[in-house]
Amino acid sequence: MCKRWPAGIVKGMGRGMEQLGTLQGKSLESPDETRQFVDKGKADIVHLGNVTVGRFALEPGWRWSEHVKPIAGTDSCQVHHVGYVLSGRMKVVMDDGTEAEASAGDAAVIPPGHDAWIVGDEPCVWLEFAGADRYATGASSG
Repeated sequence: MCKRWPAGIVKGMGRGMEQLGTLQGKSLESPDETRQFVDKGKADIVHLGNVTVGRFALEPGWRWSEHVKPIAGTDSCQVHHVGYVLSGRMKVVMDDGTEAEASAGDAAVIPPGHDAWIVGDEPCVWLEFAGADRYATGASSG
């Protein structure tokens, strides 16, 4: 039987340090930071050495161009995302017009240069494995 991650397992490990070979874990229920969007969503973030994981909770009506663009300061999201949809549906439209929809159970890679919004009346929960370190930080990211 596997035990729950001890609260102090990453204590003393600096963010950005190479941590290959070090067992680490944190709960997204107690994130290192929470990034609130303008409205209708937030991202809970944990840092595990040089890896950042995010859980995005996006409400119906959320749209990147309305709720994150003012924070990012770019015309479209410039973050490269790699993630997994736990619940709900999200539509993504690339700057070149290419579009796709991701729903619960889908893993997806979304390159920089896109808008996205929630489809339907169910909240969308997205786990982010690449890109969460820069998302909604105001550093011309996304």
